[in-house]
Amino acid sequence: MAVKFQKPTGAFVAASWAALLVGAIVYLIGLWNATMQLNEKGYYFTVLMYGLFAAVSLQKTVRDKLEGTSVTAIYYGLCWISLLLSVALLAIGLFNATLANSEKGFYGMAFLLSLFGAVAVQKNVRDIAAYKNEHPTADDIPDAG
Repeated sequence: MAVKFQKPTGAFVAASWAALLVGAIVYLIGLWNATMQLNEKGYYFTVLMYGLFAAVSLQKTVRDKLEGTSVTAIYYGLCWISLLLSVALLAIGLFNATLANSEKGFYGMAFLLSLFGAVAVQKNVRDIAAYKNEHPTADDIPDAG
């Protein structure tokens, strides 16, 4: 049975991009303005980048499995471990940081918003590509002559 793909609505695509951009940009602005040492800023930046990559990789792997694409168990497990590890690294870093609780909450929420946005954007990109493959328009069909 062929899988039918629905094109995501423009509103959901916009909301997904907004979540990703707002979360990541606000997190990075917070780091830029923070009074912490440069090595701490580097730690929190690396955790954000690792988390975003892990979230997108896990979303792609889960989607591949649902669509019947072969995914090795080791890679699937590593995706889950990476995502959980990035969240744990942020939580441990914030727990031990000498920041106000409001700042810790700020970083945590911006981080989670970024992860959600990354997953939603990846899903939308893939859904739109699948929809275009199922519904080629006259513009997408090469000329015969």
